[in-house]
Amino acid sequence: MNLTIKDIAQLAGVSQATVSKVINNYQGISEKTKKRVMDIINQNGYEPNFSARSLATKKSNLIGLIYAGKINVDMTHPYFNEVISSFKKNIGLLGYDILMFSNERFSSDNGSYLARCRHFHVDGCLIIAGEEVEESTYQLAMEGFPCIGIDIELNGPKASYLMTDNVDLSRKVVEFFYLNAVRKIGYIGGKWDSAISVHRKEGFLKAMNQFGLELQDEWIQYGDFHEESGYIAMKKILQCQELPEAIFAVSDLMALGALRAINEAGLNCPRDIRIVGCDDIAACRYSDPKLTTVKQDKEKFGKLSAYMLNDLINGESQLKPVFIDSELIIRESCGTKSAGG
Repeated sequence: MNLTIKDIAQLAGVSQATVSKVINNYQGISEKTKKRVMDIINQNGYEPNFSARSLATKKSNLIGLIYAGKINVDMTHPYFNEVISSFKKNIGLLGYDILMFSNERFSSDNGSYLARCRHFHVDGCLIIAGEEVEESTYQLAMEGFPCIGIDIELNGPKASYLMTDNVDLSRKVVEFFYLNAVRKIGYIGGKWDSAISVHRKEGFLKAMNQFGLELQDEWIQYGDFHEESGYIAMKKILQCQELPEAIFAVSDLMALGALRAINEAGLNCPRDIRIVGCDDIAACRYSDPKLTTVKQDKEKFGKLSAYMLNDLINGESQLKPVFIDSELIIRESCGTKSAGG
């Protein structure tokens, strides 16, 4: 039996407006009335017409998911994949579905995220940033479209962003080495003009200076956050006349690449060179030796971004950016047996 809202209202003894409010989770309806209406809906298998509901509420309950940038960001990246899993769970609990946008042809067709968001009537967007971000991404925020960025600084009347406190993240690594009598520290950064890489290098240099540690330019190399680039960067460091005692690589994938280069050179980690990565991806717990890393709270990133985006969609504005703390997870690549994690 295909019921209409009118049929449900008659069966429940309430107005059609009340049924609509129950379906759309409006406030101000008694729990008793909600239960009576929902019992009728569940018993008869009623499914609302989403097109009609969208017209009535001016909301589609669709969220656009944008992987912005030409480099270093897609759904296969282990760090971002965990963030999106958390976001998907929490935004779903808030009543939304997700629509993913592709940026593969932006360079050839001058695509506009804003135009696409309007076309599909999405209520807001989550933006995950890589490198070389398209200008159209920032246009969304400037035009007042509700959006939350992860690892991208978005500014606009209904935009905000979340980011790890990357300066403090690097400070924790240098402080750990210093407290463990390690003085000669190398650094493998991401793409040199990446915002994330800039902040992490700033924290690294500031901490090195704070503890009076000598910097050697040849021990500072750059990759693209992926494993092969860490391998290449480490091979360059290994060509130096004097080697560092430890390496901080700003992604776990680059740290794993560096570990491979150290092993190929006949050296031992951690006896000859210690390594710390960043992200705490699952592979850290299975490498040999197990990788010391800086853990970013991916579950918190996903949950906070979902709730902040929902607030922006529902009328909140000028939400302050959120900077999330990190945690150093000590494992065997720094000469310490893995304890949990």
